[in-house]
Amino acid sequence: MTLASLREKPVRDLARLAKQHGVAGWHAMRKDQLIRALVRKAKARQTVPAAAHSAAAVLMVQTMLKRSVPTVSTGSAASRRQAVISQRIQEAREHLAKAKNLATARPETSRSSLTRDKIVLMVRGPHWLHAFWEVTPRSIARAQAALGQEWHGARPVLRVLEIENGMQASSSERVNRDINVHGGVKNWFIDVRNPLRCRVEIGYLAASGRFQSLARSNTVSTPSVPHGDTLDAHWGEIVGDSEKIYAMSGGFSTENNSSEIQELFEERLKRPMGPPTARRASVVNAGLSHPTGTSPLEVEAEMIIYGVTQVGSYVTLQGEPVKVQPDGTFRIRVDLPNKRQVLPLVASTADGVEQQTVVIAIERNTKTMEPFGRESLI
Repeated sequence: MTLASLREKPVRDLARLAKQHGVAGWHAMRKDQLIRALVRKAKARQTVPAAAHSAAAVLMVQTMLKRSVPTVSTGSAASRRQAVISQRIQEAREHLAKAKNLATARPETSRSSLTRDKIVLMVRGPHWLHAFWEVTPRSIARAQAALGQEWHGARPVLRVLEIENGMQASSSERVNRDINVHGGVKNWFIDVRNPLRCRVEIGYLAASGRFQSLARSNTVSTPSVPHGDTLDAHWGEIVGDSEKIYAMSGGFSTENNSSEIQELFEERLKRPMGPPTARRASVVNAGLSHPTGTSPLEVEAEMIIYGVTQVGSYVTLQGEPVKVQPDGTFRIRVDLPNKRQVLPLVASTADGVEQQTVVIAIERNTKTMEPFGRESLI
């Protein structure tokens, strides 16, 4: 549609074209006005495709730039970080729950299941107790329900109850201490410093001090430490050669400071070390002397009882167990006070069918003579 072709058309055709192309006010226009309006419409149609083409090109370039430059999504990174934190929190909760769960796991090969809770306490020596327990999951659930909100802060413990006056009633028991334990185990060693008659309870101790017991053990009594136990096996072997070993260790040397080794030997052997002249000099230098009428000599005595029995037998001396070696031999060091003693030894076979008793009657009679000085011999 050109200007020359439009001029050749009549007004009626120009009006029809103006109407078709959407020229506003075409019905009131003259021929020259219709021609100018149609020419403007034709030019506008030519510029619109070019503009559309340029806009499409710009859009394509932007798309290519977006594809070439990687974008970082802050939302996805935050979600991944939150997922890691949630996983760690869950792992920590599972670890705490496992450490808190005292329920005993039965082996897969075991056909029997736990039906009741129990804890057994054994004496392993003057200074050690050994506790064994089995706890059912139902008891853990009951303890959790009983403690309520306090369950979250409760911790599993072994409570040592000391029994006073040799009685077993609850009124004579007092809490000796609480020992923290954890799940995944079913036995625990308990150290004892002094002779003790006690029992233990296993349960949960809340932060408020409330204790929820799961099981209660038998009552045991730890033996007193024998006097001979102050000499261990090594020191017991060197008693006969103590002076020689003391000398070879520098005990009599004047060049070295032998006070530490002297103190060690005297502590373990329970007697003074060194020659009499050195001991007397040390007493004089310290300004010490024996009071008039008292003896400078004090004597104590011990006795060693040894023997052999059938392998696997159980031996007691005055009701106290005696350690029997794998070959059936035993050796006991006991005090020998200044009086008469009757010491029964009882040996029982491993099956308990046979038993034999040997009674040792011994009397110590110590007489202290009157002291005298060397001047009286001159």
